[in-house]
Amino acid sequence: MIGYVTLGTNDLPRAATFYDAIAKELGAARFMEFDSFIAWGPPDGTAGVALTKPFDGNAASVGNGVMVAFAARDKAHVDRIHQLAMSLGATDEGAPGPRGDTFYAGYFRDPDGNKCNAFFMG
Repeated sequence: MIGYVTLGTNDLPRAATFYDAIAKELGAARFMEFDSFIAWGPPDGTAGVALTKPFDGNAASVGNGVMVAFAARDKAHVDRIHQLAMSLGATDEGAPGPRGDTFYAGYFRDPDGNKCNAFFMG
């Protein structure tokens, strides 16, 4: 149902470095790029994530209650994505672990403060 999610950034080169590494860990890569916009996604064209400098020229800001969730292959993959994000300058918003009986996730904020998680159902 979701084609892609776009997040704002005030430093596209810094954000690109962060999301290039996260995308690679998820088996995805850049598929569209302009001076103020980059989009990443898997080769099959399913949902991805994009970053942009806001079109209106104002500073990007974080949405309260907004989060991007990255589907991991298994619990160990959640752990790797979370650790990778931390090593790239993310801040921890909740260490990887179970949330209920079948949901396992680790939460982090990218260098612009956008909230993300890596999760596995099972």
